[in-house]
Amino acid sequence: QVRLVESGGGSVQAGGSLRLSCAGFGYTYSIQYMGWFRQAPGKEREGVAAIDSDGSTSYADSVKGRFTISQDNARNTLYLQMNSLKPEDTAMYYCAAEWSTVRGCTPRGIATLHNGVWGQGTQVTVSS
Repeated sequence: QVRLVESGGGSVQAGGSLRLSCAGFGYTYSIQYMGWFRQAPGKEREGVAAIDSDGSTSYADSVKGRFTISQDNARNTLYLQMNSLKPEDTAMYYCAAEWSTVRGCTPRGIATLHNGVWGQGTQVTVSS
């Protein structure tokens, strides 16, 4: 049974940094790509960043230059380094793994999973 567990969320002031981690358990076959999406109360799910199995990355325009997605070599831990945080970054952040190539390795793809799983989420709150 595949399971993703996020950690690293918290409360910071605007301009601060956080590093989210996602530990994966129970993989039975290779995933196509992984990533992060977020959802704030009353808002739609938003893809933040995605990373392909070859290491190529893509980001939402709203986080480009501020967030960095990375993974360890064994692809069992995913990270999201978040710098220069803004109040509008406040949301629940979810790690996701996708086994399908239908939607592609993009933030939109990670936000609209075709055949994937996601974790329980970790809250990020940025105060002004």
